[in-house]
Amino acid sequence: MAGKRDYYEILGVSRDASPEEIKKAYRKLALQYHPDRHPPEKKKWAEEKFKEISEAYEVLMDPEKRRLYDTYGHEGVSQTFRHGDFSWQDFRHFDDLRDIFGGNFGRFFSDLLEQIFGGGGPAATRARREAERPRGEDIRIRLPLTLEEIARGVEKTVRIKHYERCDACHGTGSRTGQHVPCPTCGGTGVVQTRSRSFFFDMVRTAPCPRCEGRGWVIPDPCPVCGGTGRVLKTRTVKIRIPRGVEEGQYLTLRGLGNVGPWGGPPGDLLVYLEEKPHPRFQRKGQDLYTTVKIPYSTAVLGGKIEVRDILGEGVRIEIPPGTPSHTKFRVRGHGMPGLRGGRGDLWVQVVIRVPKPKDLSPEERELLERLKALEEGQPSARPSSFKDRLKEVFTGRGEKGNEEPPAEQARRR
Repeated sequence: MAGKRDYYEILGVSRDASPEEIKKAYRKLALQYHPDRHPPEKKKWAEEKFKEISEAYEVLMDPEKRRLYDTYGHEGVSQTFRHGDFSWQDFRHFDDLRDIFGGNFGRFFSDLLEQIFGGGGPAATRARREAERPRGEDIRIRLPLTLEEIARGVEKTVRIKHYERCDACHGTGSRTGQHVPCPTCGGTGVVQTRSRSFFFDMVRTAPCPRCEGRGWVIPDPCPVCGGTGRVLKTRTVKIRIPRGVEEGQYLTLRGLGNVGPWGGPPGDLLVYLEEKPHPRFQRKGQDLYTTVKIPYSTAVLGGKIEVRDILGEGVRIEIPPGTPSHTKFRVRGHGMPGLRGGRGDLWVQVVIRVPKPKDLSPEERELLERLKALEEGQPSARPSSFKDRLKEVFTGRGEKGNEEPPAEQARRR
């Protein structure tokens, strides 16, 4: 994405850095740009720097996010953060911050993260926690692709059914948009049961069965969504497939899964990629394999053949004289493109074409019959080798090669 710095450059680590090296670099930078360590006039600048290094750390410490970033750059993780920007809700490594700031973590979380990533202090944090809603479910689909589509890259359009926010109640699940504290648990979301065992009082805590641990109930459910805050709809989604993907890989489209109940955050759309069988090519990694039939005459006498690769480019292959059937020829740089650039090789196996007798023309049949007679060793008007022809010229012998010429026989008489 335009204007964003490279995450590895932000943390000052190499692209093959280990998680320990990344954590060490982040620890150093987080301490360096702690806003409390800077004067008021530089506090805003320090907050922006801290936000930048936290975003880089969140991506590079997550194996899946790091793989997407290494493959597609910032575009690969653009849907990871809300509205294309990093927020405190996107940060998942709070334990690392606790390790860095120790006992000051609680104050740091309240004062710093809320100020940097949006909010209004501890009160806002409590209010936000009280209003949390369950995350929606992920949706998984399979997307079959041809080798040509994979080789060129393609944009596919699919239709999915998923839960979206109910417009009638704005996702609240309530006709009036109001939730009230659960009368069973008093808004705590848990209930306690007491029992006495010998000299001890046992207290057991469990989620409230009425509100299912939410702490609130809906007195007047929305008639459209039945109080869930979401309805099932069909949506058209465009998916950009980069060239060079492989069978079994998947793309994650953030926020395109089911929206959560009562306005909860949406899940993701996971697109699993499949390769359709190809009539001409077989794929092994970035290499392609194909078989081409050639005439018997080309295999014996040599010649040139032309094949087309997966992108439709013509490739000429020189067939040496005396090429056996099932010989493989390697054409470099005409295989499948890779995600990181470059192309594999094309392997062409030549097989001698054997026509069916009914497909032969009279001339072809006559030539093949003459060839068959020669191969079976039947008498021929021509000597079988150049050496025999020379012997015939200089000795004057006949076809049998062991008779004396008439002139020699007359001299002996």
